Amino acid sequence: MRNQSVTNNIDWISIVIYIALVVMGWLNIYSSSLSTVSEDASIFDFTQIYGKQFLFIAFSIPIIFIVLSVEAKFYEKYSIIIFAVALLSLIGLFLFGKTIAGQRCWYAIGSFTLQPSEFTKAATSLALAKYLSDVQVNLKDVNRQIQVLIIIFLPVMLILPQPDPGSALIYSVFFIVLYREGLPGWYLLTGFIAIILFVLTLATNNPYIVIGITTLVLIINYFRSRLVDRNIIASAILLIIITAFSFSVNFVFNNVFKQHHRDRFNILLGKEVDMKGVGYNTNQSEIAIGSGGLFGKGYLEGTQTKGGFVPEQHTDYIFTTVGEEWGFLGSIFVVGLFVGLILRIIYLAERQKTKFSRVYGYCVAGILFIHFFVNIAMVVGVFPTIGVPLPFFSYGGSGLWGFTILLFIFLKMDANKVNEW
Repeated sequence: MRNQSVTNNIDWISIVIYIALVVMGWLNIYSSSLSTVSEDASIFDFTQIYGKQFLFIAFSIPIIFIVLSVEAKFYEKYSIIIFAVALLSLIGLFLFGKTIAGQRCWYAIGSFTLQPSEFTKAATSLALAKYLSDVQVNLKDVNRQIQVLIIIFLPVMLILPQPDPGSALIYSVFFIVLYREGLPGWYLLTGFIAIILFVLTLATNNPYIVIGITTLVLIINYFRSRLVDRNIIASAILLIIITAFSFSVNFVFNNVFKQHHRDRFNILLGKEVDMKGVGYNTNQSEIAIGSGGLFGKGYLEGTQTKGGFVPEQHTDYIFTTVGEEWGFLGSIFVVGLFVGLILRIIYLAERQKTKFSRVYGYCVAGILFIHFFVNIAMVVGVFPTIGVPLPFFSYGGSGLWGFTILLFIFLKMDANKVNEW
């Protein structure tokens, strides 16, 4: 049975949160762009950043109705084709893409640019959900693991050379989705340990310290374990791997990372203090957020914001406007909206009657979470600046439309579950 209306059975709680985030995002974009606008400029001046974002929001409305008008089964039936088209759009960038700030990430259509990687997240989520739901996939099977990793790494390998490490990082969240569907936990544990070892090696600048700490932990584990014989071999192999990894960190850091990546890591680790160079954005961001206090300076009253001290404040650093003008309480409110939306999506995902919808729902929640978490961590100076936008807040049509499509495809699936019963 078909739905009589595109809004039948829709989850209005998610939509209300979505609208709140989009409206608050525009308000902050308007505030952050006033430093470059003349006093007599109209609020609907479409040549200005806030005017363009208003148009992007307006175009989101027909996009939402189109997504909701399409039958939910369409997204499952044609998921592989959608994924293939998304991959082709990434490949096309190498031939027809426009280079901006050293990145070949956009298609130029007149004065408008479109970033295909923002839409590829939804396409990859659909492909992943389709693969995991088509057959009874046992993710403990190595062959299945390789196949599912290919789906994830295909877009990553096309995004990294652009270069766009921020967008590529987002795909790591799919491992959490796979863990939910049965992927062995050691994948996540290995990744987590590798990150810790990488940071520790860079922070100490001495791999021997890291190896010494690891050896101590393994010795403690050896004496606590009853399976002594088995753990001797496992511990020895693990120590060899960790030793090799630790000694490779500096080589990778100095020969694979680009200079601006090295600078950002060094500043984050306290090795370099460059308040006028690479560290300027983060330093000014921290000043702006800290100056907001508990209640903020008031909307349109942020001195750092009005003075234009934070570069790219309307994009990746939009949360600094929230912190300065709305204060700690306003920031907590915005964080609460994001957390509420993510938890709501997880709740709805668990209620799905098909595996395809459930997996896709977890992909949506994961993508929103990693964007939200990394962006705010980046803004407050606990994560390197890598260019990850804040969903529904940061300026940009591609980002807004990509997140909107990602979310509303799932809301359509959720609304359709009544008909699937």
